[in-house]
Amino acid sequence: MNQPVNAVPLETQVPSVPPSSKRHNIKTAGLVLATAALLAVLWMPAAPGLPAAGQVMLAVLAFAVIVWMTEALDYAVSAVVVGALMIFLLAAVPDAAKPASGDMGTGAALGLALSGFSNSAVALVAAACFIAAAMTATGLDRRIALLVLTKVDARTNHIVIGAMVVGFLLSFIVPSTTARVACLVPIMMGFILAFKVDKRSRFAGLLVIAAAQTASVWNIGIKTAAAQNLVAIGFIEKQFQATITWMEWFIAGAPFSALMSVAVYFIMTRMMKPEMKEIEGGQATIRKQLDAIGKTTAREWKLLVIVLVLLGFWATEKVLHDFDTSSTTIAAIALMLLPRLGVMDWKESQQGFPWGTVVLFAVGISVGSALLRTNAAGWLASLIVQNLGLQHASAFVILMLLSLFLIVIHLGFASATALASTMIPIIMSVLLAVQTPGINLIGMTMLLQFVVSFGFILPVNAPQNMIAYGTGTFDARDFIRTGFVITLVATALLVVFALTYWPWMGYMTKTV
Repeated sequence: MNQPVNAVPLETQVPSVPPSSKRHNIKTAGLVLATAALLAVLWMPAAPGLPAAGQVMLAVLAFAVIVWMTEALDYAVSAVVVGALMIFLLAAVPDAAKPASGDMGTGAALGLALSGFSNSAVALVAAACFIAAAMTATGLDRRIALLVLTKVDARTNHIVIGAMVVGFLLSFIVPSTTARVACLVPIMMGFILAFKVDKRSRFAGLLVIAAAQTASVWNIGIKTAAAQNLVAIGFIEKQFQATITWMEWFIAGAPFSALMSVAVYFIMTRMMKPEMKEIEGGQATIRKQLDAIGKTTAREWKLLVIVLVLLGFWATEKVLHDFDTSSTTIAAIALMLLPRLGVMDWKESQQGFPWGTVVLFAVGISVGSALLRTNAAGWLASLIVQNLGLQHASAFVILMLLSLFLIVIHLGFASATALASTMIPIIMSVLLAVQTPGINLIGMTMLLQFVVSFGFILPVNAPQNMIAYGTGTFDARDFIRTGFVITLVATALLVVFALTYWPWMGYMTKTV
């Protein structure tokens, strides 16, 4: 009998980082600070043009941002707490749309707090989690990774390219950054140990960091690669009654991601130059790992066919058919769960299923929707537009200033999904408030969402970074110094694309 496809030797598994008293103190301080910010905003004098419900949502926003930045609460727990705060605080103030009708009450406030759960993007995120679970259950992701690596020779630079190619390919079929890196890192660790390479060598650190950064880079180019993209799509659909197809997103973002992948390779191999040029027996070691998982099973073939057909539907949306991404993905999940035809049963799909991520995602959309509905986002946007002088600024200046703002504020967030949930509604309100002729509201929102994925600098900026850091193959300063250079290059590339490709394609302004 073959061993389980995802069985990884204990020594190659990602070690957990034990909680420290320092971390506990930060969490406690974060919770105290978040509560103080909540009360301070609630009790501040009423501001002109800001409804009482809008002031409540700004208070909830302040609480949520601090809790998410400090990780004072588990993300799933924070989502439930934020939802409860919305219900009971909004219930005590009038609806912003009907200020003379008395207090909103818990019924109406509950509807607003749960509004995110009815967004089609939430169904897509949940479905993406099922696909990731199916990949884990069948081991297809691991097999693809090993197959790609068997095609690479034993030169260390080529091994790094192989790892990055795996990350790129998995971005199409595993719609979860964390799942992709969680699949790839144990393979890399097994690789390192099998080659008898020092775990603390530059080569080991190079391999693991490159894998994590590649995952982040392709979050930009592929709409379904990360949850934060689906947050933005959800808001775009709600605010503008329009959507961005998978192929439209790919055309806009993939060239940027491709050039960034090349940049990541050169930055990483120059800044963390491996100690050796070649590892003897490299291909043989990978082939041995591939042989150990046995022949491709019927479940793997079925999953591969379903995922490739689904990818085809995503790529041809609005070209060959009118089925949206969420609908086709849900249909694929139904096929995956059917007896005999499918690849897993319900119990198997629930092993490690991240329901907390789905709840956080939905509540994040609820917060964003409430910020828009109560005019809190519009009020904040007016302040930003006036103070930054964006009223009549060009699309290029608006894109650059808001991008720099997002890059800086991302340093405090450990979740791009949380960042998108809080910032995209405000970004959209800013774009609505400016008077730049012909500005493309949907295109600019998409481009700024690309910047939300710029979590390259700190290990704590993204779950995939923390998975990589948990291997113990590199120090935080290695990630920071290489990540800082990657961010500088990404920003420079942003300028180039904002002056050339994106305006040519009409993503920044429309002809009037």
